[in-house]
Amino acid sequence: MNVLVTGGAGYIGSHVVKLLLENTDANVSVIDNLVTGFQSAIDTLQKIRPFKFIKADLSNWDEIRGIFKSNEFDSIIHFAASLVVPESVENPLKYYLNNTANTANLVKLANDYGVKKFVFSSTAATYGEPDISEIKDGISEEFPTNPINPYGQSKLFSEKIIQDSAKANPNFKYVIFRYFNVAGASPDLTIGQKTKDATHLIKVASECAVGKRDKMYIFGTDYPTPDGTCIRDYIHVMDLADAHIKALDYLESEKSDIFNVGYGKGASVKEVIETVKKVSGVDFRVEKAPRRAGDPAMLISNCDKIKEKMKWIPKYDDLEFICKTAYEWEKKCK
Repeated sequence: MNVLVTGGAGYIGSHVVKLLLENTDANVSVIDNLVTGFQSAIDTLQKIRPFKFIKADLSNWDEIRGIFKSNEFDSIIHFAASLVVPESVENPLKYYLNNTANTANLVKLANDYGVKKFVFSSTAATYGEPDISEIKDGISEEFPTNPINPYGQSKLFSEKIIQDSAKANPNFKYVIFRYFNVAGASPDLTIGQKTKDATHLIKVASECAVGKRDKMYIFGTDYPTPDGTCIRDYIHVMDLADAHIKALDYLESEKSDIFNVGYGKGASVKEVIETVKKVSGVDFRVEKAPRRAGDPAMLISNCDKIKEKMKWIPKYDDLEFICKTAYEWEKKCK
């Protein structure tokens, strides 16, 4: 199996590469421009076993075509993308070019060069802002897609491109994963999230706990939720990574499909902050701030489908464990 991972030096991509190297005999190639990814992650992963790393930008379509000409990929796991919701509201064209246009070109190259499996990193942001009264059992894959920000829209456009390409080419199969909120670090603390200027809640709280930030903010305390703060479904990064490995096996014999990846339960912003304070033993400073543009009140997955069809069984479904690995990783990187 010759697997190409785009964005493999980034947070989620590096954890998937780790599992590919440890648990499969795949020949792994990674493309990353190292704008938001890290050479240090590549160096750490190379110690597991050697793989091909290509520093390149997916926006350089000629260069990417050359990479496909000189390699024989049979599977692609596509992470490379911009993913900050407020930034997408301020700079939508960046998201449509980097996320949607570059994905369209990657799918074209996959079709041109006979790649048969395509695993795509999408997002729960494609669902937009669901009516809380309608999602007591979580958001299922059949829930209407109605993104409320350019980030979610750019991913939904990408999904449609992948789906239409598969309809036109029966040899091209896909799994689309709609992530909920990813957090934590590899339990052995060899890799984790190093994102600069991070906006992810657990990452930000962990940075406060180790003193990298002097305070953090709760963006909105007047949402229609029990404590007034946003509720999200947090999933440990290694459980998410495991789903991608299972997707490659799934596509050997099953049809293309879309899957939510989460735990099917939520935690509020305040609950997460208190959990980080508990595992770290640090009572860091937290201030209230106005709502951010494009933030839904609640996003909780219904993940029955992936458990049933892909036999995916999460190992780290515990908010304290997620926060502890994030905090311990932050301490290590201090």
